[in-house]
Amino acid sequence: MTSANNSAIPKEKLVLAKKYPIQVDDTIGVTSYYQKLHWHDVLEINLIKAGTGYYIINGRTFEFQQGDILLINSNDLHCAYETKDLVMLVVSFDAGWFLNSLRTDPAILSPFKEMGVSYTNLLDRDNPRIGLLRSLLLELQDEHLRQESSYESVVFALMLRFLATVNRHFRTEIPGRTALAVNARQLEKIRVVIHAMEQNYAHAWTLSELASLVYLSPSRFSDLFRLAVGMPPMLYLIHIRLESAVAMLESNTMKITDIAHECGFRSLSNFNRLFKKHIGAPPKTARNKSS
Repeated sequence: MTSANNSAIPKEKLVLAKKYPIQVDDTIGVTSYYQKLHWHDVLEINLIKAGTGYYIINGRTFEFQQGDILLINSNDLHCAYETKDLVMLVVSFDAGWFLNSLRTDPAILSPFKEMGVSYTNLLDRDNPRIGLLRSLLLELQDEHLRQESSYESVVFALMLRFLATVNRHFRTEIPGRTALAVNARQLEKIRVVIHAMEQNYAHAWTLSELASLVYLSPSRFSDLFRLAVGMPPMLYLIHIRLESAVAMLESNTMKITDIAHECGFRSLSNFNRLFKKHIGAPPKTARNKSS
């Protein structure tokens, strides 16, 4: 296998309008795509409208509940999981929208720029200003959906007030409290390996082979991967293979044995065992649901 390079790392690119570079959507549950670790080129704000779940962000786990607000930076390696009845407001926007504001208030994007140093991804739910932040986001969504005259300006103003409120009232000065589990250079290495796994999940990867992609020893690589992802590399590979198997079971009529082989499982018995362990039911259940 050849070594991966940074230019090949998948980065989700959200195309936003130049004059109004923001997307505001409700999501119900979490699709399998967002259960995979990913990163993107926009900033993101999440308001949990209902339900519970958790994020893994740069190797840290953040459990969330109704009313919580999370900030996701543009380079944060993250994935989300639902535990019960999740409804989430997702606001994605281009940091460049605030270029002019930065000239008068250089700290306006500090909640993202200083993430992991002076701010946490999950905002303090006990902070007395958390209710104000929720109201601002809901009003922003209402303006965005109704699109009445000058709604773009109102949405921008609400975003400014949201960011200013976080900057002023949610900063923490406790040294080391939210230090990143891994640094930016190490996260880049993990992205390289994740890309290689997802591009060729049927390959019979070994731990040594994955580690060699980023010039690390197997033990050092395994430790970094656990910190960044929250699980060992070979277990993450199993999850990728199983997600692909579920999609194939639901979308075509291939034999289960052939699907297992196509997804990188060397024996049907091993495939059945892992499928039931991680999905919660035998493979034929997924096939029956699609018929």
